[in-house]
Amino acid sequence: MVTLRDLLLPKPREERLFTPGDFIVFILIAVLLYAGVTLAVKAPPSVKGPAISLAPSALPWYALLSVGRMAAAYALSLIFTLLYGRAAAYSPRAEQLLMPLLDVLQSVPILSFLPVVLLSLSAILPETTAAELASIVLIFTSQAWNMTFGWYQALKTIPKELNEASRIFRLNTWLRFRFLELPFGMIPLIWNSMMSWAGGWFFLMAAEIFTVGDRDFRLPGLGAYLQEAANQGNYQAIFWGLLTLILTIVALDQLIWRPLLAWSDRFKLEMVESDNPPTSWFYDLLNNARFIAWLRDRIIAPLSSHLDHWAVKRFPFQEHESGPSRLTWREILVGMMVTGALLYGIGRAMQMLLSLPVHQWLSIGLSVSATLIRVLVSLLVALAWTIPVGVAIGTQPRLAAVLQPIVQIAASVPATAIFPVILLFFLSLPGGLNLAAVLLMLMGTQWYLLFNVIAGATAIPQDLKYTSALLRLTSWQRWRTLILPALFPYLITGAITASGGAWNASIVAEYVTFGGSTHSVLGIGSLIAHATAKGDYALLLASTLSMVATVVLINRLWWRRLYMIAEEKYRME
Repeated sequence: MVTLRDLLLPKPREERLFTPGDFIVFILIAVLLYAGVTLAVKAPPSVKGPAISLAPSALPWYALLSVGRMAAAYALSLIFTLLYGRAAAYSPRAEQLLMPLLDVLQSVPILSFLPVVLLSLSAILPETTAAELASIVLIFTSQAWNMTFGWYQALKTIPKELNEASRIFRLNTWLRFRFLELPFGMIPLIWNSMMSWAGGWFFLMAAEIFTVGDRDFRLPGLGAYLQEAANQGNYQAIFWGLLTLILTIVALDQLIWRPLLAWSDRFKLEMVESDNPPTSWFYDLLNNARFIAWLRDRIIAPLSSHLDHWAVKRFPFQEHESGPSRLTWREILVGMMVTGALLYGIGRAMQMLLSLPVHQWLSIGLSVSATLIRVLVSLLVALAWTIPVGVAIGTQPRLAAVLQPIVQIAASVPATAIFPVILLFFLSLPGGLNLAAVLLMLMGTQWYLLFNVIAGATAIPQDLKYTSALLRLTSWQRWRTLILPALFPYLITGAITASGGAWNASIVAEYVTFGGSTHSVLGIGSLIAHATAKGDYALLLASTLSMVATVVLINRLWWRRLYMIAEEKYRME
């Protein structure tokens, strides 16, 4: 178990919790936000949106459009994850910049940036193209960070003996990636992909129904269909839209995610095979198909072999240099140009920030504190139920076969779709909106923890389970010596992304327009939403940067220490 001394004094390695990369990244975010606000002013004054048909026959096409946007965003997220996570895990110089950047990016309130992204893109691109790109970017930002943290954590916790074996066999970068890194990180990568895909539905719905004043940026899809049905009070169309959404989620689970989970069981790090491995009827169907066997033996295997031979000849094995490498003149020139642009941009952004009066800065401080309390409450509640449920699902394949599709569906249904029903009940209670805000944060963050706990429990080697049974450990001893230590790296990954998701959810949880009136509570999310609605870009910039700075401080002072402990003490080796 992790003691208080472990948290405060992680030994034997000491790292700087704050690096120059933290400050560079913070300045970069401020400059990019200021540039987007400046460009958004040039957006067209009005945009005519598409006509949304409520005929049930249109639903298959709308579902295909929505899934296509999700697939495009996921493809970008996967490429980003594999490249970014590997660079951060193996390059100390890159890690000093990339991990602080990832901390900031996963904490940025995505929904508050959607107007800036859409308006700035529509200033330089056709409206339809701008809306499509903005939706893919929004979904990408909801998927990539969670996957990247999981991939980074897997690479940092590869057992030392496996790293040594890869050096003994002189595996080059490609062979090491194919035969060591990807197999070892496959289980957490798949589970985090499932969570990212489920979370992407929420942001897809938000992107498909987005409007700014007279600018209608709606996109044909399931989100726009459900919104149009709700606006017209067409309950039959709402039923068909929700049914299509659920059937789409179930189909994706049965045809993609369950087969991937069954296939990934081969990558578990264990000496004894599991008694009840995960199964998938579609995976068995494909695995027994003659065409698939012919394709694997005659096409995929020869191409893979040729690629391996080419990679070995083109990129031979090289020992990594232990000392720091010298900067090239190109790196110095690029660094000088970037530094000049950042200095100019931060100067212009500072002018906007200095225009705010003192009382608004005090309001920002109080708002950050209020939201922080709600985030902590939602995170503690999520931990209380996701750990036992996630362990049960991850260690009992029969239970997982029943509950995993249900969990996938529950995680994929956008929380904001049922938030009005929750408000009907809570608004009549004293402090009801505060309770509703915490509940919405919980609904948007608990799945990150649950899917990571399931991934950690699934990855526990079967031989360690047999050993704990042979030693006749009590239930508490088994949890203390096996389950919790094995889950620790996954819990940290899930908690980081869950807390970042809670900060994001504050945008819609603390400032709500319902029943023709606006309800809000004290919080930084409410302040950002208010500034966006009023077009107060100085307040939007200041409150957003304050949220980012707060989350980075928490990540540096708390989560980074826990990451160090997970890397040093809880490797599966």
